[in-house]
Amino acid sequence: RVLSLELNKDRDVERIHGSGINTLDIEPVEGRYMLSGGSDGVIVLYDLENLSRKPSYTCKALFSVGRSHPDVHRFSVETVQWYPHDTGMFTSSSFDKTLKIWDTNTLQPADIFHFEGTVYSHHMSPVATKHCLIAVGTKSPKVQLCDLKSGSSSHILQGHRQAVLAVSWSPRHEYVLATGSADGKVKLWDVRRASGCLSTLDQHNGEKSKASSEAASTAHNGRVNGLCYTSDGLHLLTIGTDDRMRLWNSSTGENTLVNYGKVCNESRKGLKFAISCGCNPEFVFVPYGSTIAVYTVFTGELITMLKGHYSTVNCCVFQPHFQELYTGSKDCNILAWIPAPQEPDPDDISEKSLPQQHLNPAYEDAWSSSDDEG
Repeated sequence: RVLSLELNKDRDVERIHGSGINTLDIEPVEGRYMLSGGSDGVIVLYDLENLSRKPSYTCKALFSVGRSHPDVHRFSVETVQWYPHDTGMFTSSSFDKTLKIWDTNTLQPADIFHFEGTVYSHHMSPVATKHCLIAVGTKSPKVQLCDLKSGSSSHILQGHRQAVLAVSWSPRHEYVLATGSADGKVKLWDVRRASGCLSTLDQHNGEKSKASSEAASTAHNGRVNGLCYTSDGLHLLTIGTDDRMRLWNSSTGENTLVNYGKVCNESRKGLKFAISCGCNPEFVFVPYGSTIAVYTVFTGELITMLKGHYSTVNCCVFQPHFQELYTGSKDCNILAWIPAPQEPDPDDISEKSLPQQHLNPAYEDAWSSSDDEG
C-alpha cells in the first residue's frame, strides 16, 4: 500500500491556514483526529473520518485556535502533539517561547510553560507510564524537561553546545530521550541519571577520532534538525544540514552506515519527517523541497518522490491504520496521500457507465507492471 501512495483526488483537507503549515500530528488512540500548526500561530483540529460516506469528501476542520483567540500563539507554531493516552488534551510550542497544554473540549490552555528562547521542538513519550515529562528543545543548549503533573520545568539536561532543534523519546524505554542540536551532535539520555547523558552518537563509530585533532563525536557535519525512532525503538534516524540522513542502532549507538544518498535539507529549523509503522519493509517519508522523498529505512533505496505541493514541504505524518500520509507545506495546504485502489469496483463502473480505461489509467498501469514483477 505504501508503494502505491498517490495524491488522492477524492479527499481534501479543508483549507483553514492562511500561512505555511509547520507541524502535523494524528492522535494515536483512534487515528481519527489530526492537529496542524501554522507559521501565523494558528492551530487547527481536523476529523479525518469520512462521515458523509461519499467517495469524494473533505476532511472537515472541527475547530481552530485562530488569530482572534485570546490564547493564540503570537508567533509560528513549530510543534503540535496529542497527549498520547487520550484526545482530551494536546500540546503546542512556538517561536513565542511558550509551550501550551490545551484542554481539547474547552480550547483553553490548562497550563503554559515559558522559556528564555525560541522553542524549536517538544515531545511527550508515547509509552511512559511512570512519568509525565515533556522534553523541550529551545535556542538554549540545555534540554528542558517540563513535568505535566507538577507544572514545573526545573529539570534540565546539559551537554549540547548550541540550540536543540529536535527531541524524541524512545518508544521502547520510557526514560530514554534522543536530542539533536545545531552543534552537529545527537545525544541519548536517561533522564533518571544525574549526569543524564548515556552516549553521544559518532558518525565514524570511533574510528576517526583517534587520529583527528577534533576528538569530539558528531552525528552530522552540520546542524541536526530531525530525529525519528523506528516504531519498535530499535533504531533512530537522524537528518542534518550536511544533506545526510543516518540510521543508528539505538542500543549500541552504532552508525549502521546505510547510504540514502544526498537528502537535501535547507531547513533553518526543525524538520518533521515520519517513519511508517507496521509495514515490511519500513519506509521513511522526508520533506525534500516541494516533494516528499520515500526511502526504505534499512536499505536506503529511494522508492519515489511524491509531487503535489507548490512550495516547501515542512512536515509529514503517517496514519498507520490505513497506511496513509498527510503532508503540510509553506503553500498553506495539507495533502492526503492514499494507497491507490487495486482495481476499480464494478459498481462504480456501472454507475458512471464508462469503459474501464477511462476510470483512471494510472491505476491499471501501476498494477499491471507490479504483477509482472511477481
